[in-house]
Amino acid sequence: MHQVVAVYTNGEKPAHEVARFVRSLGIYSQVVFTEEALASLNARAVIVCDQTGSPRSSLPQIRVDGALAVDGQRVRDFLFDEVGLSASWTMNTFIEEGCERIREQVGNKRVLLGLSGGVDSSVAALLLHKAIGDQLVCVFVDHGLLRQGEAQMVEDLFRQHYKINLVTVDAQARFLDELKDVTDPETKRKIIGRLFVETFYDAGRSQGDIAFLAQGTIYADVIESENPAKAGELAIKSHHNVGGLPADLKWKLIEPLRELFKDEVRQLGRVLGLPSELLGRHPFPGPGLGVRCVGSVTKDRLDTLRQVDAIFIEEVRKAGLYDKVFQAIACLLPVKSVGIRDGQRSHQEVCTIRAVESVDAMHATFYPFDAALLKTISKRILDEVTSVSRVLYDISDKPPATIEWE
Repeated sequence: MHQVVAVYTNGEKPAHEVARFVRSLGIYSQVVFTEEALASLNARAVIVCDQTGSPRSSLPQIRVDGALAVDGQRVRDFLFDEVGLSASWTMNTFIEEGCERIREQVGNKRVLLGLSGGVDSSVAALLLHKAIGDQLVCVFVDHGLLRQGEAQMVEDLFRQHYKINLVTVDAQARFLDELKDVTDPETKRKIIGRLFVETFYDAGRSQGDIAFLAQGTIYADVIESENPAKAGELAIKSHHNVGGLPADLKWKLIEPLRELFKDEVRQLGRVLGLPSELLGRHPFPGPGLGVRCVGSVTKDRLDTLRQVDAIFIEEVRKAGLYDKVFQAIACLLPVKSVGIRDGQRSHQEVCTIRAVESVDAMHATFYPFDAALLKTISKRILDEVTSVSRVLYDISDKPPATIEWE
């Protein structure tokens, strides 16, 4: 079992930065907010990372008051020289220990996982499959709000390549029917979330005897939910991730990634063999294109948006900028603009393209694309997507704007 270092905080400062630094040294760390949590951790040392009083503990302690750029060497010397820890925590050891924990928890029972094709659920699927093989059942809900070719990619990769037991539910008609004439962003999110849960739940029940529900919860989610400084905060909008399974659900929860930060999830995915194209994908909201199709959601508008998005991302990749951009998105706006098609006036869709630089999605600045690249993207969209008459580039920073439009 790996050695553990506790990062002790009252939630006032971003302790995750300290925890990530310790992990980068090859030592597993965990953030704790109370002395009770510290006592239950079986830690070897404590790093106190804000002005809160030192915890009552006989463990070796060090306080980090400044930036890690200043205190980093002190922390290294403390952990390796004073405490005598070793750099033994790697993704390979995590896989070994994680598979062992999963097998002990699951036994010979079956596990259900909602597979979206995103990074977290994909990595969770491979880790669970490595641990328990065909005891894992993955459900992929195709709600019609996905990007171009996404549903086929998920099926080809996980069913054909990895031989995972994958159940695909075609729910496109159901989602479009309930979203008809709905334009309010929050109402759209709630409809999509409710339908996803209902569809996933029904598909899971149809698979027979299921004992566990797996989720792609990561460590940032855990810290946010436990951080006392975040208690009572109002959400700016409904969270991108869809949740809220029925209260009477009998499945027990299993979260194989809850110890890992996002970058560590990607590292794990690389070790497990996931392709870099999937691991490096930009964030994508749980409600999918439903919240990028601003205004009414129809099949025609979604098909238009898929074409616009595919061209935009293709050109960003061709320019060698995809991995330098935190997130690149395309949206349709709830207005139409006059244009000229085949020598005649037309009244067609207006799209906006957006790319931002960010570290944690809390703050973001628009990416300064070269004017020549913007011209190339605009020309391709207008030439190839005949239902669009105008292309805009969004230069709004967050805050005050958000990254997504809805």
